[in-house]
Amino acid sequence: MNQADDRHDPHAQSDLGRRVAARRTQLGLSWEDVAERAGSTPGYIAYVEQRVPTPGIEFLVRLANALETTVQDLTGYTADLPPGAARVGYRARLEEIGEAECRQLLDRHGVGRVALEGRDGLMVVPVNYEVVDGEIVFMTAAGSSLAGAADAGAEAAFEADRLDEAFSQGWSVLLVGPVSRVSDEAAVRRIMDATHSEPWAGAGRDTIVALSPRRVTGRRIRVPGAPGTPSASSGQGPSRQ
Repeated sequence: MNQADDRHDPHAQSDLGRRVAARRTQLGLSWEDVAERAGSTPGYIAYVEQRVPTPGIEFLVRLANALETTVQDLTGYTADLPPGAARVGYRARLEEIGEAECRQLLDRHGVGRVALEGRDGLMVVPVNYEVVDGEIVFMTAAGSSLAGAADAGAEAAFEADRLDEAFSQGWSVLLVGPVSRVSDEAAVRRIMDATHSEPWAGAGRDTIVALSPRRVTGRRIRVPGAPGTPSASSGQGPSRQ
């Protein structure tokens, strides 16, 4: 099997390879970009992602630095630990994010959290989401608290975030609005056509719920000198790259 075939075969990847590929994609880097940063070759970066190598610790450190993360994160050591344990960044600052950028950060799909009034009071549940026609769409079970809130036309809050543990910075986006069950056949078909992945929680979640945001807000923590942020001495405003 050649490298082009490996790229489409998840079984050819190790856990390390999947984490490297996911982090590289998250940063928008090519194999060539990572190779230049890590002092390696594009072919070897591809090999790390697609095969089951055991790189030495010296290369792992260079690779982690190239991907702006840590060896612990790449090797899965912190997979079961809650995010946010890193030390506070030097001269970190908190910024408000405009609605347009908030929507851009959400991209088309991902994992976030929904907060709503459940049977036993307030609850927060992690969900896979899709962004369709400006609404946040979830797949849930017919008898779930989220489906019940949708039938009642209740209001819910949806939050998504991203943390960069290596540089102690990140962002959070919050959307608030009523939720409703999607039952119109044309709307269901349009949403299903736009769906990128099945719910992580498994089968049996075929009820579609949409949140129509009436309020969209966001905040970002920036650390001067970290990737995407100019140094404190540059005198420039925050980068929007």
